[in-house]
Amino acid sequence: MLQQTNIGKLNKMLVMIMAVASGVTVANLYYIQPLLAKIASSFQVTQVSVGFAAMLTQAGYALGMLFLLPLADIREKRRLIITLLLCSACSLMLMFFSFNITLLALASFAVGFTSVVPQLIVPLAAQLADPKERGRIIGTVMSGLLIGILISRTFSGFVGEYWGWKMVYLMAALLMLALAALLSKALPYCPPISQIKYTELSKSMVHLTKTLPVLREASLNGAMMFAAFSAFWTSLVFLLEGPPYHLGANAAGLFGLVGVVGALAAPVAGRIADKRSPRFTIGISMMIVILAYIIFWAFGYQLWGLVIGVILLDLGVQSCQISNQARVHALSDEARNRINTVFMVSYFVGGALGSLLGSYSYAHFQWAGVCIFGLLTQLMAISIHISYKKKSKPNFSQAN
Repeated sequence: MLQQTNIGKLNKMLVMIMAVASGVTVANLYYIQPLLAKIASSFQVTQVSVGFAAMLTQAGYALGMLFLLPLADIREKRRLIITLLLCSACSLMLMFFSFNITLLALASFAVGFTSVVPQLIVPLAAQLADPKERGRIIGTVMSGLLIGILISRTFSGFVGEYWGWKMVYLMAALLMLALAALLSKALPYCPPISQIKYTELSKSMVHLTKTLPVLREASLNGAMMFAAFSAFWTSLVFLLEGPPYHLGANAAGLFGLVGVVGALAAPVAGRIADKRSPRFTIGISMMIVILAYIIFWAFGYQLWGLVIGVILLDLGVQSCQISNQARVHALSDEARNRINTVFMVSYFVGGALGSLLGSYSYAHFQWAGVCIFGLLTQLMAISIHISYKKKSKPNFSQAN
């Protein structure tokens, strides 16, 4: 193994740059959600068809993490990040030039596959952070990431409403080029920390999954949490365009601003995880998401009900992810990127299924179907949470 070198102090400015970079890049995955109705109308396709395109973005992200993130252990990280940003800009331009749903679906997959930069930045922040502050640092970077997710919907909804959905992707491509220029100057040189071969990296991820119960638990309940999150945001635009709302993409995007309230709680969740335990925060987060979906089901046809539900949903999902990541990043310094790969691939597989099944549930069972799906994911998450509590603890006490 290579000896890890001191690659620079993690100061406040660098943390903020990492947070912004994570938010701007992850936004690529979510621009499509407020635009689904417009894209369906543009190509004359069904809700399920455009929901499938949204699912491919998250599926591409999951596969991108699976195949690209392990490279961070054996390649210089700054160069890898810049290369991926340039590839992401090309994928976004392909979205801009799409002329039918098939090409758009392929471009959506490419956007997801190349937009994995945030999942390189978060482990890098954890690597540079003082272990006593790791939860807070991850929370700050993840705040930027989730705010990017939520603001992306506001941005794409507004631009799509007034300038057309394709303009969203042209502007996003330009943002990727600007971000590549910024990070080439701001990020420190980050040498590889291992000489292991790429094929051995893939095999080692299977071994890590088998030997680390904490990683398995975090991956499974994280997938269920993100499935609930994605199901709501994919189906929201269809709810808002029908009675009693009769609103467009712009209104769906504005709900992203409401969700920022929940995102701002991420550093607080990180501090609680540092002081109490990540497991404690995860259990509370699941209860919050259940409450959000109960409110969606009971009061989803009233604006105040949606607003309260969105705040609770984003608060619960974000707090759970911060706590899960604090657990898994404490498991191993040498294998941090591979551990993060296992966790985030599972997370976004759950998100992809949530996008697909959320649009399917709405198409066949309307809003009640979406809410039932969301509640079922949380029942599964709680079952996983309880069952793993009874299992033997690994030899990584800080992860529990």
